[in-house]
Amino acid sequence: MTLTAADITAIISAGVPASADSGFRVETVSPGMVVCRTHYDERQLRPGGTLSGPTMMALADAAMYAAVLARLGRLEMAVTQNLNINFLKRPLPADLLACAEILKMGKRTVVLDVKMYSEGSQDVVAHATGTYSLPPAGRE
Repeated sequence: MTLTAADITAIISAGVPASADSGFRVETVSPGMVVCRTHYDERQLRPGGTLSGPTMMALADAAMYAAVLARLGRLEMAVTQNLNINFLKRPLPADLLACAEILKMGKRTVVLDVKMYSEGSQDVVAHATGTYSLPPAGRE
């Protein structure tokens, strides 16, 4: 079953209703890769006027989940096993984009890479890696 960007956005919004409040959506889906967006909102700022770490971590995690869904279809019980993030540069006051790519697809785990950018810039503002755990066969 091939899922579209709109399908994946709807699955994530239904499973994690708070994602809709952030303006999260999947922009594009291609083999092994997705691009996701979260809208800039001043409520996401931390002292110093930059986007908060939790905002960027949430986008990285949602983008990884979207990449798993794009590859495997509606597999809602796939869960985050590990997430590492490096904050590299202060994001601009703009929407945040995340490009998530599957590095390795195993039988029980998926290893992913995520690069985040401020809209309108090619500079990577954060880099995340993560592992998703897949449910045993027959327990989707």
